[in-house]
Amino acid sequence: MEHIRMPKVENVRLLDRVSSRKAALGTLYLTATHVIFVENASETRKETWVLHSQISSIEKQATTATGCPLLIRCKNFQVIQLIIPQERDCHDVYISLIRLARPVRYEELYCFSFNPKLDKEEREQGWKLVDLNEEYNRMGIPNDYWQISDVNRDYGVCDSYPTEVYVPKSATAHIIVGSSKFRSRRRFPALSYYCKDNNASICRSSQPLSGFSARCLEDEQMLQAIRKANPGSDFLYVVDTRPKLNAMANRAAGKGYENEDNYSNIKFQFIGIENIHVMRNSLQKMLEVCELKSPSMSDFLWGLENSGWLKHIKAIMDAGIFIAKVLIEKDWISFGHKFNHRIQERTYSLWAHLWKNRADYLNPLYRSNHSQTQGTLYPQMAPCNFLYKFWSGMYNRFEKGLHPRQSVTDYLMAVKEETQQLEEELEVLGERLANLQKMQLNDNKIQSKQQDRSKQLGLSASTNSLANTPQEYSSDLKSFPSRSPSQGDEDSALILTQDNLKSSDPDLSANSDQESGVEDLSCRSPSGGGCLPSEDSGKDSDEAVCLAV
Repeated sequence: MEHIRMPKVENVRLLDRVSSRKAALGTLYLTATHVIFVENASETRKETWVLHSQISSIEKQATTATGCPLLIRCKNFQVIQLIIPQERDCHDVYISLIRLARPVRYEELYCFSFNPKLDKEEREQGWKLVDLNEEYNRMGIPNDYWQISDVNRDYGVCDSYPTEVYVPKSATAHIIVGSSKFRSRRRFPALSYYCKDNNASICRSSQPLSGFSARCLEDEQMLQAIRKANPGSDFLYVVDTRPKLNAMANRAAGKGYENEDNYSNIKFQFIGIENIHVMRNSLQKMLEVCELKSPSMSDFLWGLENSGWLKHIKAIMDAGIFIAKVLIEKDWISFGHKFNHRIQERTYSLWAHLWKNRADYLNPLYRSNHSQTQGTLYPQMAPCNFLYKFWSGMYNRFEKGLHPRQSVTDYLMAVKEETQQLEEELEVLGERLANLQKMQLNDNKIQSKQQDRSKQLGLSASTNSLANTPQEYSSDLKSFPSRSPSQGDEDSALILTQDNLKSSDPDLSANSDQESGVEDLSCRSPSGGGCLPSEDSGKDSDEAVCLAV
């Protein structure tokens, strides 16, 4: 709070950059965590909240006759344009937000001052809600190839890795420590994902400090241990997410990439994802295109192409698809954070809040029993899919002036309801199909018996002269149903069998033609047979991947 120079400013206007409607007049509040704008209109009193940590940039623009403009761009693509009446107030708000949005010490982060007033048991439960070891146990680890290691206890080896990591059984502590010294920020290769069906694994690490000619025996042994931990393949992929030119340029700084002459049975795959500085510059250009007022289609498409943003997104998606061919289900949640600056006694876990409100975060379309039958879902990589399918929902979702559209949540819930209805219909059709198949089988049996009986009766008729012509034979049969089955007449028994079936099985009498043996399929859906799921016969490749980031 000591960084807030002006906690409240009245008569502030919030502009809508797209529509030409009248600006909303209200009051601006600065708190320890948010910038809040509250409209004055008594019928709405609408509030706009912006988290300090979501602020990407703040621009104080030239003062005009109506006031001093302040432009706030957020990391979630929200843009807030405020008009503050007095220049001094605008300057105080600007300086305050610069300081609040960019803390200089870890202790200034809000998580260190946040206190939900939980008791000790509730606090510990929040930190224990997600257990990394349980996630690896789900994947079938530890096993004959992989084991847990406490070499990073107290974050002594790598401060951005968990205290417990999974490594190949043949990798000793000496090998792990030696490999970490040869890797940037000491991020040695550690297991991230394991597929127990084919023993394929995905490991993560940073780039080696190889320079032009340096090598490390322990690091070479580490990668060899990873390869041996995947008995289904004789080699492993080393996937470098950088462009190869960038990796080669890093050699001059003493870094670079693995020398294939020093590592046996490895294959390199450079993905071509640019560094964070290029990405930020591209994103800024793309956002400038989104902020154009009444642009022509050619101007918009030219600006979009010039930003290079879609090219970068496609490169990332291509990398994900390549790695997914070894099956991946989770991301690197437990890797990459500075855990020694965030140990659990000083802060509260977010997982407890997410679990309590999990209904707001669950994917309504997820079906656990479909994960194996449907196979891996690969996105469509055509640029038009990135442009049209999530453009407005991602980059322009905060613009009030755009045409109203259905919210993502409402759309997903509608799709979920429709999916459930289709699944229920599929189940009903499956049951009806099974009944029809059963009826068909019964009809075939009855027809077979009829044919056998007819042959026997025909032979008896020719021998005993019960009927001289087929017409006489048919007329004689019509008189038999009135006779008792106790009389033991074969003709009577045959007719009674049919009558009993008709009376005891109404579905059979309603849906089948016993004279012709053709079932009545009018109750079936024309597409009923096409809704049945099919099995995917594809298999995942048994390859280990070491992902260098």
